[in-house]
This record gives sequence, C-alpha cells and structure tokens, in this order.
Amino acid sequence: MGRSVLYGDVMVLPTRATLAVTLALVTAPAALAQSIVPATTQWIRNTGGQVGYGGILANVTLVRHSANYVYPSSTGIPSYSIGPWPGNPNVPANQNWVFRIAKNPTVASAPTATPLGTIGVLTNGVPFFNALDAMSYNNQNIWHRNAMYWEAGSFDSCKGHPAPGGVYHPHQFPPCVAATTPQSHSPIIGFAFDGFPIYGPYAYLNSDGSGGIARMRTSYRTRSITQRTTLPDGTQLPPNQYGPAVSTQYPLGCFVEDYEYVSGLGDLNAHNVRFSVTPEFPQGQWCYFSTISASGATEYPYLVGPRYYGILVTGNTGPGGGHVSPTDGPVTFTGGPCPADLNADRVIDSSDLGQLLAAWGVVGGGGDIDRDGQIGPSDLALLLAAWGACS
Repeated sequence: MGRSVLYGDVMVLPTRATLAVTLALVTAPAALAQSIVPATTQWIRNTGGQVGYGGILANVTLVRHSANYVYPSSTGIPSYSIGPWPGNPNVPANQNWVFRIAKNPTVASAPTATPLGTIGVLTNGVPFFNALDAMSYNNQNIWHRNAMYWEAGSFDSCKGHPAPGGVYHPHQFPPCVAATTPQSHSPIIGFAFDGFPIYGPYAYLNSDGSGGIARMRTSYRTRSITQRTTLPDGTQLPPNQYGPAVSTQYPLGCFVEDYEYVSGLGDLNAHNVRFSVTPEFPQGQWCYFSTISASGATEYPYLVGPRYYGILVTGNTGPGGGHVSPTDGPVTFTGGPCPADLNADRVIDSSDLGQLLAAWGVVGGGGDIDRDGQIGPSDLALLLAAWGACS
C-alpha cells in the first residue's frame, strides 16, 4: 500500500491592492545583528516561577548563549504532571542542569555511539536517554535490553520515569512536551548533544520542503529470526554468546540487536536523521525525527540512532556531565521563538514579507509559519499580526 500524504487547501493569491497596502506598512527599526539561531530560541522558558513535580521550578530557567554555544539551565522537571511510576522506587529531583548545545553542529567523520545516561535535552530542559536500559542478557554485553520493553511498566503517561539519583527522563517520543498532529510539520522537541535538532514525527514529505506533510519512517525493522545466534551485521556468535530464543518471555524487539537497519526502507538514515528543509531551517539542516508507527506507537530507534550523526559536544555526558561552567562569555537570552522572522534578524518587517511572497504557493519551508506544508493567506495573516520587533 502507498503511504498517505496530507495536503492543505488550494491557496488563493492576494490581490494587487492587498500587496500594495501590505508593502507600505512602516517597518520597525532594524535590530542589531545577533547570532540567534533555533538552538537559542526554541527553549520553553519559565518566566513566571512555574513549578512542577515536588514544587520544583519547571522547564528551562535560564538561556545563555555565546558565539558558538547555547547554555540552557534547568531543574530537569517539566511543567506538566508526571508520575506515577509503578514499581520504580526512584523519585525525580532537581538536577541543576547546565547543558552546552552547539550553534553550528558538524557532521562527524567517525560517529560516536550514544552513551548510557543523558544523550540530549528536550526543549523544556528534561534530558532524554537512548534505547538501552543498561542491562544485557546474562550480563555479557552482547544482547542489550530495550528499555521500551523491559522498563515500559514504569513509564508515566508522558513516557518518562526517574533514574537512580532522581534524573527524570524519557527514552522515546514524549507526547506531553509538544503538540503534534499529522496535518502540520512537527516542532523542534529537543536537541541531541551533537547540536542537531530533534523534531516530532511529522515533516514535509520531500526534503526540499514540498509534498505536503508525512510521518517520518524509521529505516530499522525487526529481524526475521527465531533464534538469537547472529548479530545484525551478520556476525555468527559462538554458542556461549547466543541470546535466548524468540518466545513470549523474550519477544522480538526486546533486545536492540533484534533490529536491523535497511538503507532506504524509510525516510531516515541509520542515525535517525535526514537533511531537510523545515520551518526553522529554510535552507535545510540535518535533523533527527521522533519515530512512531502508523498507529502512533513509538518505533526504534525512537529519537537518536545508536550513534550520533554529528560531533559530540563535550561536557554533557558521562560522570558529572550536564553541569557545564561556561568560559566563553555567554550573554542571557530573554526572547523566544519568532516564527514570522523569516530572515532571523529579530524584526518582522518588509524583508520577511518579501520572502514570504516570493515563496507563495505550495512549497513548505521557512515561510510556512503555520506549518501546514503550504505558504499562503494563513501564513501572511500570522506574519502581519506579529509585525514589529520580536520579544
């Protein structure tokens, strides 16, 4: 069966009179040049003292940025309700996180494996883990347990749970962090520690921003095996390293080695990324996407693949990671996302209007302010309503 793709309504071009009036609008004073990028603006900042679990300050409490990095600070507690966690004796606690996110991430020539523990951070300051639960069959470090099977009973409705030490985290797409629908391009929900953004599950069908909205499909699938005697790369194991036979106790998918990557099977590569035009990156960027099935169930590798696509930024992972002390003179950022600022100068004016009108039609991208896959009257209305300096 072919995949379904959703398109918006047919666009109606504005009249010459409308364009003349619009172009005559007085613009706000030009903003000073700033190195403000999506990694600076996309955080869910707590500006009103909002608290979450245990009365702890919620979301991101401070955003600082320098020429090359962004430093979001958070407690690790979201503003939405979390818990309970059946059978899990741990409780979330304030982690006083300070992460370092690259403004200009670079593709790695020798990709780094995602480690245990934190591998990235959501836009609300909550870190996330990879697919592993830190245990393997017979403790041989060969057949690694998939947390989505072995720990599923302890997840709350937002797909998170606390680790020892109180680190609240998900391993998969967290439905509470941002609203996503099949009709709209998903928002950025976080950043991996190589600096590349992570989107929700829906994006433009084609990487150039065209084609309507579609679910981004993983290129991993469960292997056609009944005995666990080989690894996904074909390596034949000796009998003392066999995993358990596929059974009701050990179903297919309960170990990450039950999955294989098939190039071209889906939309994403082995790292769970593709180069894409998005509303935040009209010129395109390497982006991770959360992977879910047609029914909405999360699918391996969930957020980031087994290896980062970019160069891992130091200071975020491993013992003591996530408590960075910036030494590059960052300044505090007090604004927020500004979707109608198409040229990224923090002022919505005739330059942004010109870009939107030049892209008028059916191609998504930076002018797709409402994220529906088409650039038209609804985007124009949003731009005009936001006219002036960004907050």
